[in-house]
Amino acid sequence: MPDTIIIEPGRRERNYWRDLWHYRELFYVLAWRDVAVRYKQTVIGIAWALIRPFLTMVIFTIVFGRIAQLPSDGIAPYALMVYAGMLPWNFFSTGLSEASNSLLSNANLISKVYFPRMIMPTATVVVAFVDFLISFAILVLLMAWYQFNPGWYILLLPALVLFVFIASLGPALWVTSLNVKYRDFRYIIPFIVQLGLYVSPVGFSSQVVPPEWRLLYSLNPMVGIIDSFRWCILGGQGQIYLQGLVASTAVAVFFLWFGIRRFRKTEASFADLV
Repeated sequence: MPDTIIIEPGRRERNYWRDLWHYRELFYVLAWRDVAVRYKQTVIGIAWALIRPFLTMVIFTIVFGRIAQLPSDGIAPYALMVYAGMLPWNFFSTGLSEASNSLLSNANLISKVYFPRMIMPTATVVVAFVDFLISFAILVLLMAWYQFNPGWYILLLPALVLFVFIASLGPALWVTSLNVKYRDFRYIIPFIVQLGLYVSPVGFSSQVVPPEWRLLYSLNPMVGIIDSFRWCILGGQGQIYLQGLVASTAVAVFFLWFGIRRFRKTEASFADLV
């Protein structure tokens, strides 16, 4: 007996999240493809994931640590503090940048086949996670070089990686939907990422921010994430500003809700716009 297709009003909307699970194999295929394409036909391959954060760490250490004489967190070496902040920032910025063009680069697939479009930008965040794992190798070497022991706090790192994923996915979905309709966003996103690198406490400790401004500063969700990463990786060096962490978490959750909402609202028109 042939399969029967039932067309029911609103069925796709109600079963959308179930479809995400049903198409999980497509997620694996797209994620693996994006990882392979990222390093294919490059001269030094995955070494780019090591060179970029390392050179940024060196520059920030010289500018903020040696020239500006800004303090580190506790007794941690300044270079180690900077690199601990580079890890979550690179995860966030890479995920946002890769996801923003995911729908446009797969226009043929979108226009011909139905599947939950949210799979595409979410799969590209896996590329950022792979970069994170590769870059983490330098952190291990730096800790060995400085003979620095992280302590039991490092066991909380997987939960913080999930925190970064949530914080990056929300803005990525929002920007992706905007980029489909307004192609100018592909030129704006690199500027936003570059600006965010300097307004986030990547090259310096957030403790240098005046106390009366720290809560407002923590509305940048990356502030709480970077501070938490440093606290975790550096063995509890420095203090976590709890009010700021709550504010950063609330903003990250809000952007996740807002990004999903905007993406779902415009998803039906993607095939016509790409």
